[in-house]
Amino acid sequence: MESLPIVLGIAAVVLLAAALAVRVSSRLGLPSLLLYLGIGVLIGETGFAVQFENAELTQSLGLAALVVILTEGGLTTRWADVRPGIGPGIALSTVAVGVTVAVTGFALHWLLGLEWRVALLWGAVLASTDAAAVFSVLRGSGISKRLRGMLELESGLNDAPTYIAVVLIVSGTTMDWSVPFFVAYELVAGALIGLLLGFAGAEALRRAALPATGLYPLATVAVCLAAYSTAQFAIASGLLATYTAALVLGNSRLPHRSDTLSFAEGLGWISQIGLFVLLGMFASPERLLPALVPGLVAGAVVLLVARPLAVFLCTVPFRVPWREQIFLSLAGLRGAMPIVLATIPLAAGVEGASLLLDTVFVLVIVFTVVQAALLGPLAKVLRLSEAGQPKEIEVDAAPLDELGAVLLQVTIGSGSRLHGVYLAELRLPSGAAVSLVVRDGAGFTPLESTRLQEKDQLLVVATQRSQAKAERRLRAVDRAGPLARWKGELGD
Repeated sequence: MESLPIVLGIAAVVLLAAALAVRVSSRLGLPSLLLYLGIGVLIGETGFAVQFENAELTQSLGLAALVVILTEGGLTTRWADVRPGIGPGIALSTVAVGVTVAVTGFALHWLLGLEWRVALLWGAVLASTDAAAVFSVLRGSGISKRLRGMLELESGLNDAPTYIAVVLIVSGTTMDWSVPFFVAYELVAGALIGLLLGFAGAEALRRAALPATGLYPLATVAVCLAAYSTAQFAIASGLLATYTAALVLGNSRLPHRSDTLSFAEGLGWISQIGLFVLLGMFASPERLLPALVPGLVAGAVVLLVARPLAVFLCTVPFRVPWREQIFLSLAGLRGAMPIVLATIPLAAGVEGASLLLDTVFVLVIVFTVVQAALLGPLAKVLRLSEAGQPKEIEVDAAPLDELGAVLLQVTIGSGSRLHGVYLAELRLPSGAAVSLVVRDGAGFTPLESTRLQEKDQLLVVATQRSQAKAERRLRAVDRAGPLARWKGELGD
């Protein structure tokens, strides 16, 4: 109890420093994970001499943080954004993993003289991309929804196959004909469990009349955690089950959806901060210098050979343009997952695991800086940057069970096509109406002649039957203006 104030004080200082680091990283165009790692190193043996060398605890806490990060990623992923690139995204998250493992393993066996199983282990650890790192760099770059969707889906789905690959190699499983069937079972069963619990959880949350608004976000996150546990007990992929359950829930008509997404985003930030600070404390700067050359070699192999080849093989069947192939090849940033995966062989006592972990640290730090600096200019050179893309409107629904109605809170974002639309042009379905507009902090009852503006907040009252149609119409006008239906935009 005497040390509790000290622990809480240190935690508060770390969180505040991490929050400030996000602002700094946004201005520099770098992923905040690098600054979090720096905070961890500063706390560790080099700075304040806090000793932390428990590989098993690091692995367990790292996986727990990844489950929460995947939950936040799935909940905040819009199906409409990833659907155009679902084919290439799935191929990049599965086939590309196998290609990366094989090519990287062969190259490192030849270049660094690693034993075959160890070389393949290095390839498996380095095969996973990091969603948080990718999108902290791509935020505001203006790349197309299709390209962004491919990257988002890949980074959300490829954690599962890479984790399975690392576990199989570390466990010394004999590579025979049964291994592909086992991997396929884990992935398919994990996806099905996630889908089942996601749909069941969404239906239960819609029907439940919980006594407090704050319970809906807790229940939503609990469903995703239950998906992970259920899949693991079924000897399936818990990581894939978590992401698919969160993806279903995030794209369902949940009560207080905006509150749920904000809560999940907060949990995701805490998990990222805690994970990278922990990994920074676990790192030993004295060991990083000997790992510099292997890290640069391994990173160059992945970035210049394995990743481009994997992207080419996975995207050519879907006729992805060569410009997007080049961008996808460079956009595969590494982050938390490779470092956490590197703790698995270390905890298992695999020979050379310490060098692998140090090499991954070097690779993540060096190549994240290099790739982050190149992605923005590369998008402009390849003419993939689309300036001025409108940001999707935010719609939050609060149920009024006794009245059989819902309240929809709509925020008109910058660049939305709702700007300048007259209320009469909204043409909401029967049973839905805009009852209040809040502009510059003042609310008023709108008329048919009221013209909407950016940053307006709308309060829409709708019956439960008209809710889905009203949301689709609002999204359609947000994307394509009042003539959305004539342009083929239905707001799905």
